[in-house]
Amino acid sequence: MSEEDWPTSYACAQGLYFQRGNLMLRPIHWRDRESIRNWRNAQIDILRQSKPLSVEEQDVYYRDVIRPQMEQAEPSQILFGLEESGELIGYGGIVHINWPDRRGEVSFLTPTSRCSKFQLHDDWMTFIEMLTTLARTSLNFHKLTTETYEIRSDLIQTLEEAGFRPEGVLDAHHLVGGTWVSSHIHGLLL
Repeated sequence: MSEEDWPTSYACAQGLYFQRGNLMLRPIHWRDRESIRNWRNAQIDILRQSKPLSVEEQDVYYRDVIRPQMEQAEPSQILFGLEESGELIGYGGIVHINWPDRRGEVSFLTPTSRCSKFQLHDDWMTFIEMLTTLARTSLNFHKLTTETYEIRSDLIQTLEEAGFRPEGVLDAHHLVGGTWVSSHIHGLLL
């Protein structure tokens, strides 16, 4: 697989790009996979990922899961890279998509170097603004949801500041570092 063999957009909605100043949200690229693998492995405790990903596993996932979904009319996920001045600074999208109900779950991750409280807040706010615009206008989605571990209280506050409303708490729902933590569910009607 090479970057030249990689689709430039999703079949479900052409032109899924959003640019504001030096920031761009664009469909995920083949070249993003190693950065994203490293970010995911460094932050397993905040993800629904049970073990570190190998280079081979990441390549297989991109080739056998992400690429075919980019060609589907109703993929189960739509993933984006967030660039700042041409540099990948985050990735995420809409996952667990329910097409009949026009909803999906927001996912977003940045490298650990951007995980300070204020930088993470700014990155999430930017990503949410761009993603919700695309979800509303290009995909005609009705609702976006999130699931956030209680240990990420700053992120929960950011989501609520961005307009996501609390919809419930799943008590002791995930085992993180040997401790059971609750998940906070939020939703945003578009």
